[in-house]
Amino acid sequence: MNSTVKNTGFSTKAIHESGTRKDGYRAFRFPIYAGVAFGFETAEAMADTFFGRNLDFAYSRISNPTVELFEKKLTALEDGFATVAVSSGMAAISTTLLNLLTEGDNVVAASSLFGGTYSLLTNVLAPIGVKTRFVDVNDLGSITAALDSRTRAIFLETISNPCIIVPDFEAISEIARARNVVVIADSTVTTPYLFHAKRFGVNVVVHSTTKYISGGATSMGGAIVDLGNFDWTAVPSLKDYHRFNEQAFTARLRKEVYRETGSCLSPHNAYLQTLGLETLALRMERICRNGQAVADFLEIESAVTSVMYPTLATSPYYDLAQKQFNGLGGGVLSFRLPSKAASFQFLNRLSLIKRATNLGDNRSLALHPASTIFANLTKDAVKALGVDDTLIRISVGIEDADDLIDDVKNALKGI
Repeated sequence: MNSTVKNTGFSTKAIHESGTRKDGYRAFRFPIYAGVAFGFETAEAMADTFFGRNLDFAYSRISNPTVELFEKKLTALEDGFATVAVSSGMAAISTTLLNLLTEGDNVVAASSLFGGTYSLLTNVLAPIGVKTRFVDVNDLGSITAALDSRTRAIFLETISNPCIIVPDFEAISEIARARNVVVIADSTVTTPYLFHAKRFGVNVVVHSTTKYISGGATSMGGAIVDLGNFDWTAVPSLKDYHRFNEQAFTARLRKEVYRETGSCLSPHNAYLQTLGLETLALRMERICRNGQAVADFLEIESAVTSVMYPTLATSPYYDLAQKQFNGLGGGVLSFRLPSKAASFQFLNRLSLIKRATNLGDNRSLALHPASTIFANLTKDAVKALGVDDTLIRISVGIEDADDLIDDVKNALKGI
């Protein structure tokens, strides 16, 4: 981290963290290095780079200056050890798990997850011999019981999408630490602005930077942050990299899994997401205020049968949200209407809020999860994940809260 910003606030770090490399023309805005290949003065210098004897750029699938700056900024904001930026949130999750797990290993995961993550665990990793044990994250006994000598990781979402379940990370991390199990948190919904993962014992953070970090749905991306608080010599898949000590996780990730799966982030996208980091705090404050306002309104609407938002006083996760997220609830809320027909009627009546599948856009978006982001799963799987035909998810944007509430109110008329 740049020593100038080491002890500064969140937005100051986001703007002024510049890593160790400087632009040759002294531009404040670090340029997009869109080229693929980087030249060398000598064959010896080229060999030294490929053998890892110096950290220079050779090929943008492996590393790139624009991408590196984004990684440095995110590392600073997470108070982490190292970051690897990738092409999407699903790339972040899949490469992290592939880096830690081998045939016969297992991962313990929350029973309420994003549909794509659930599909990765059950349809991609399971056939190659990596099993997942799904647990209720609020039942610490079931988490403990699910762990065995081949459990390598516990995978959790900071706020589950779309069911808005919040784990107690401090308690779960204590269980994992006693058994040398890595705690992985998908912090897409909370971002480093709401959730200081390291403080609560998380070891690795993954993000879909496509969402809030990108600055309003400008670009695809993902990130993996090693928080520097796990003994990687306890992980068998990293045995050839144990000599790198605290760098073992990132060393194997960069040299093998990330490189050979081709999950690199585009320099253009890295540039946009670096811009997004600079305004993240401003946007998250507005998004959280709007989320609270819309959730408060929905809770008093007679047509709404239940509302899920972590900082509602009626939420079972209210105290955890105060503790873990500085009292902010994020930009995702879900609620239920009496039937699927009512849910579709509501969505079709929306005017300002758009029907689309994303989170973290500057505009507010709504969808019917069972018919969209869970559409490729079996009915039994969808039910097990806590999703049904009455559920609606809203990703709240940065519009004026009164206008969002008016749109929701009009869409609910007659239901």
